[in-house]
Amino acid sequence: MSAKILIVTGDAAESLEVLYPYQRLREEGYEVHIAAPARKQLRFVVHDFEPGFDTYTEKPGYTWPADLAFSEVDPGQYAALVIPGGRAPEYLRNDPELRKILKSFFDTDKPVAQICHGPLLTAAIDGLRGRRVTAYPALELDMQAAGASFQDAEVVVDGTLVSSRVWPDHSGWMREFLTVLRAKAPVT
Repeated sequence: MSAKILIVTGDAAESLEVLYPYQRLREEGYEVHIAAPARKQLRFVVHDFEPGFDTYTEKPGYTWPADLAFSEVDPGQYAALVIPGGRAPEYLRNDPELRKILKSFFDTDKPVAQICHGPLLTAAIDGLRGRRVTAYPALELDMQAAGASFQDAEVVVDGTLVSSRVWPDHSGWMREFLTVLRAKAPVT
């Protein structure tokens, strides 16, 4: 039986940051489930940079069904966790069920991949203190306030925590995450 990977997300997550790891991990032979506040059709967004804008723009993205509600997740059934970015982490960090899930992964030192605004979730459970991370560059002060050492790099690996800045960094992010996964939770 293949190892299971959990992706936690919600509406307004960045489409590519959910679907790229979902498909890449399935391609490797992992069973991947998407959990959200409720079982429903999620509405993702596309963030891009356009000339004349000081920050990214947001457009409607793909829709995708959540396999599980956070309240249905048994973290012990999963070998690793993926935390996509987008706007979803801004409100998801307030969800007590999700915070329990996140804490379980960090307490058991299971592999965690986070990208973009995803580290806002790990900061909400004090999971970044003393760690090296990267994130969307505008979150540098947030990462420092959470006790992390921020590095503006394509990917930063700190033990079983693999972080990346934004969707153009996907290949490096998944390459390093798969290195950690193959060591800690190989496909059988």
